[in-house]
Amino acid sequence: MLKRELIDTAEIEDGETLELFSHGRDFMIVLGRNELMSTRMRFSEEQLAEMTLDRISGDAPRILIGGYGMGFTYRAARERLGEGAQIVVGEISHKIVEWAEGPMAELTGDTLADPRLDLKICDVAALIDDANDGTCEKFDAIMLDVDNGPDGLVRADNNRIYSRTGLGKARDALKPGGIVSVWSAAPDHGFRRRLKEAGFVVEEKGVRSRPNNKGAHHTIWFARKTR
Repeated sequence: MLKRELIDTAEIEDGETLELFSHGRDFMIVLGRNELMSTRMRFSEEQLAEMTLDRISGDAPRILIGGYGMGFTYRAARERLGEGAQIVVGEISHKIVEWAEGPMAELTGDTLADPRLDLKICDVAALIDDANDGTCEKFDAIMLDVDNGPDGLVRADNNRIYSRTGLGKARDALKPGGIVSVWSAAPDHGFRRRLKEAGFVVEEKGVRSRPNNKGAHHTIWFARKTR
């Protein structure tokens, strides 16, 4: 029987410690007893990109993804987008990118060399602020998967992203008609209410973790800026 093998750890600034494990040919990123992501169950993270892009127009949008993780959402997005697209990815830990280029290089391939990618080692909230203060352009879509849902599991400061004020900032960082989408391991009725209170039109979808309609049940919220 195969055992999990610890490969490396990542200390998140002002946050928790993440662990990268291998299990045969699979990898998983773990926080305590919580398996945050795994190569065995990637479908819902890919659907975060697929279903968000289904809800915006054109093949060359400007999108923001927070964070990188194992790259499932990013790679699904880049497969769908045209040459003129801009993909900004905010990842808080440089170690996560080192894992992508090192132990998980076979999974990553050459995707980090994509000229459409602007990978920044920073808090995704800072990138949202940049769009609001005119430092950069606003986004057609913002896709968030930086915790295990809309609470600061990995880093307490992430709670501000999911607050009514933080959601209002995300709304303001969007172009008219833009979408904020948020991945979660479980439903959260309070978060859906906060999205509505922040001025979004909200759609909630249940997605399985595997494409054969098996695995864990996950939730994705799609929050549209109407004007």
